[in-house]
Amino acid sequence: QVQLVESGGGLVQAGGSLRLSCAVPGRAFSRYAWFRQAPGKEREFVATIPWSIGSTYYADSVKGRFTISRDNAKNTVYLQMDILKPEDTAVYYCAASVLVIANMREDAYRFWGQGTQVTVSS
Repeated sequence: QVQLVESGGGLVQAGGSLRLSCAVPGRAFSRYAWFRQAPGKEREFVATIPWSIGSTYYADSVKGRFTISRDNAKNTVYLQMDILKPEDTAVYYCAASVLVIANMREDAYRFWGQGTQVTVSS
């Protein structure tokens, strides 16, 4: 059974930082991503990273503030979030894809974690 387990969410003031972690199956999948869903809104793409070689991609709304990374030895994908804004408040989900090519569409990702709540106060 595939499991993706997110952690690291919490409450932070605007301008602060948080680091999310996602325990993943490692090279069982070609690419991992973070998505988020704010209250009353559709889930949206945040960032994606390949498990081996390849490029990372970010949503324009987080570019320059968020950094996605991985630790292959620990089978973990991270999302470092800096200069947080109230509009970053959402449930953040980790997702896995068998596709090598970067994709920002939800349907490209077959497995999902349960999500972790991030709340940014103004």
